Amino acid sequence: MNFLRGVMGGQSAGPQHTEAETIQKLCDRVASSTLLDDRRNAVRALKSLSKKYRLEVGIQAMEHLIHVLQTDRSDSEIIAYALDTLYNIISNDEEEELEENSTRQSEDLGSQFTEIFIKQPENVTLLLSLLEEFDFHVRWPGVRLLTSLLKQLGPPVQQIILVSPMGVSRLMDLLADSREIIRNDGVLLLQALTRSNGAIQKIVAFENAFERLLDIITEEGNSDGGIVVEDCLILLQNLLKTNNSNQNFFKEGSYIQRMKPWFEVGEENSGWSAQKVTNLHLMLQLVRVLVSPTNPPGATSSCQKAMFQCGLLQQLCTILMATGIPADILTETINTVSEVIRGCQVNQDYFASVNAPSNPPRPAIVVLLMSMVNERQPFVLRCAVLYCFQCFLYKNEKGQGEIVATLLPSTIDATGNSVSAGQLLCGGLFSTDSLSNWCAAVALAHALQGNATQKEQLLRVQLATSIGNPPVSLLQQCTNILSQGSKIQTRVGLLMLLCTWLSNCPIAVTHFLHNSANVPFLTGQIAENLGEEEQLVQGLCALLLGISIYFNDNSLENYTKEKLKQLIEKRIGKENFIEKLGFISKHELYSRASQKPQPNFPSPEYMIFDHEFTKLVKELEGVITKAIYKSSEEDKKEEEVKKTLEQHDNIVTHYKNMIREQDLQLEELKQQVSTLKCQNEQLQTAVTQQASQIQQHKDQYNLLKVQLGKDNHHQGSHGDGAQVNGIQPEEISRLREEIEELKSQQALLQGQLAEKDSLIENLKSSQASGMSEQASATCPPRDPEQVAELKQELTALKSQLCSQSLEITRLQTENCELLQRAETLAKSVPVEGESEHVSAAKSTDVEGRLSALLQETKELKNEIKALSEERTTIQKQLDSSNSTIAILQTEKDKLDLEVTDSKKEQDDLLVLLADQDQKILSLKSKLKDLGHPVEEEDESGDQEDDDDEIDDGDKDQDI
Repeated sequence: MNFLRGVMGGQSAGPQHTEAETIQKLCDRVASSTLLDDRRNAVRALKSLSKKYRLEVGIQAMEHLIHVLQTDRSDSEIIAYALDTLYNIISNDEEEELEENSTRQSEDLGSQFTEIFIKQPENVTLLLSLLEEFDFHVRWPGVRLLTSLLKQLGPPVQQIILVSPMGVSRLMDLLADSREIIRNDGVLLLQALTRSNGAIQKIVAFENAFERLLDIITEEGNSDGGIVVEDCLILLQNLLKTNNSNQNFFKEGSYIQRMKPWFEVGEENSGWSAQKVTNLHLMLQLVRVLVSPTNPPGATSSCQKAMFQCGLLQQLCTILMATGIPADILTETINTVSEVIRGCQVNQDYFASVNAPSNPPRPAIVVLLMSMVNERQPFVLRCAVLYCFQCFLYKNEKGQGEIVATLLPSTIDATGNSVSAGQLLCGGLFSTDSLSNWCAAVALAHALQGNATQKEQLLRVQLATSIGNPPVSLLQQCTNILSQGSKIQTRVGLLMLLCTWLSNCPIAVTHFLHNSANVPFLTGQIAENLGEEEQLVQGLCALLLGISIYFNDNSLENYTKEKLKQLIEKRIGKENFIEKLGFISKHELYSRASQKPQPNFPSPEYMIFDHEFTKLVKELEGVITKAIYKSSEEDKKEEEVKKTLEQHDNIVTHYKNMIREQDLQLEELKQQVSTLKCQNEQLQTAVTQQASQIQQHKDQYNLLKVQLGKDNHHQGSHGDGAQVNGIQPEEISRLREEIEELKSQQALLQGQLAEKDSLIENLKSSQASGMSEQASATCPPRDPEQVAELKQELTALKSQLCSQSLEITRLQTENCELLQRAETLAKSVPVEGESEHVSAAKSTDVEGRLSALLQETKELKNEIKALSEERTTIQKQLDSSNSTIAILQTEKDKLDLEVTDSKKEQDDLLVLLADQDQKILSLKSKLKDLGHPVEEEDESGDQEDDDDEIDDGDKDQDI
């Protein structure tokens, strides 16, 4: 500043020194000074002058400042001064603080200086390279300068950054800066960079922008955050709006799930800050960007499903039914819920189940309709509710049926305790408020859109007009109100409802024409020459009469197609009728309503046309014009052609269905055969595995047997502690008892032997004494018989003695053997002391091993038995599968024969169809000759489809 004072002090010496000269001197200093300090002071002086003398500094100093950026990058201070000076020159932010009547300020200095700066693309590339500097005094001014360049001339600057190597990536690094002011200004820079440039939007998205921005929003407190959250949400909208690639990337990256916490509101919702309202409004708009009706249907549908699965839709419905929500947030929430459920059956079913927290609980649809028909509610809120109701019924035949059912006599609550949706719509339809009439009529028309069944059901609705009078139909009551000359908005709404109701529904047309007053009223309205305000009503009356002609089935003799056309010719004139019909599409509000499905009107006076109705007008205007100019003969020929075409279509459809059924049957049988083949292969594999397992178990069993025999032999040779020659320990005690018994028997036998010996000795002594007595002379002689008896007794005793001797010998031998065995047992079974303990341990060990081996052997036997049984069962199943395969093969052969027969029938049919096609072509040519434009139908496409399906059938048969 001292340098600046010196320069400015020099100016006061003479009046010839002006601001331009001062700036010129400073520029000379910047260009010619060799000392860095001098250049730095000169740039700093230019910075201080750049706000007040923006034009002069910009013209004289811009080139020198750019040169400083190129040559003095090593000094961050002079770079910072140069960037700030360039920002003051280019930016328009400070203009409001200056005098507006300044003659030296051009109308758009910022754009002109920006154009000079970017004339050399290297300048923008230089600025991008400076953003890599971490120094705050360099990076922050660089961010501000680049943001200002983008605001002034966005597209050319975007193109330079796009072609610059790593240009976008360098800017994405700003979001990761730890200094909040740089990060926040980086968000603003990316906002300007991504505006209306799809290529840059994709690059930024794939540089992980979604993750970083959502993290910043979470860190700042979601909807409770400050203006940083608002900036991040605006940047997210730039990245996603009309960019299908980024929308798909956002959905696949599971970022939709991260949006759910944004909409968590508490019970107390009063006293919201203005920033929170703004943030939540932008969050709701971001949801709508993802499910906008202008997006591709597939992308919208996938986002809708993801929002339901993650609970986002449920959270929005909670806000919808909460109390204390600000009016603009509630309106935007209704619009958001509308587009989340539009055309998505799952979401529509969920919305139908939502109840308001009232006593008793009421469906959310009923509560919203109560707001729509209440004239005291804000206009934008009523429009939002109508849009929500339209989206709920869009491609929702189930919902349409439920709404119409609430109007039918069988479902109306006789007690009057609850109000249904149908009752609210009827109440709004016949209210004194024209806006309620229009909204209710359009809502009811959407309940009939594209649904012939509900159009017929609505004919059953009866209304009680007053006490004592019979009820009238809803259709008749609508025409009665039309004839009473109500407000234009009411009549337009009722005419749109009637046109939608009667289109594509001949029964409704018959009911309408059955009232003799309707046709004269319509012809009278069309024929009158009214003002411009009534021209739209005349056009809609012409459309309604044209629909009554085009969809007339000639069931009423007085109002056939031909008689109605004659009536138009006499009372209106065909040209006049067509002119009045064209008033609809020429209306200034028609094109506006045809652009978007949402009924977005600045005021109630503009609420005239419905989006879906504009589609109906576009579809019917041409065909009604053609129908008016047709003659009766042309109508008859057209009817014949239609009948012939219907018959042809019915025959073709019948055979198409037959071929499809046969293809389905063949496909099912093929799948069954393939399934059974797979099962057969699995069973064979299982049998093979079972056989190998059985063989392994057999081998293991044999090996265990061999090991068991070896163990027995080893134990018999080294000791019989636990088993002796196959004798179990339980048998040892039994053998001991037998030994004791044998010892007792031996003692008994020895006693008997001693008795026999004594008896023998006695006999010998008695024999010797007898012989001595016989030799003595004094003894009398013995009796011969007694001697013979004694001899016999002696012989018997000798034989008994021999046998007893043999028995004794045998017993002694047996006794010796038993003694040997007892000694062996005595050795193997310890009686006392240490030997007994050792023998018991050995016995226990041997017993355990033997018991385990025996148990394992037993288990192996059981397993082998079970495997054998399982193998038998599998074999039975295999036999059953083979028989089933054989049966299916037989059935397949039968079906092949049937397919061959059907192919022959199809060939005959094709010949017949060819003849019919020739007839149809001749009829069409006749129609063309008569001046009737015939709509080209894709008959060849149908024939090709037939041929393709027949060929597919042949291929399946060959397979």
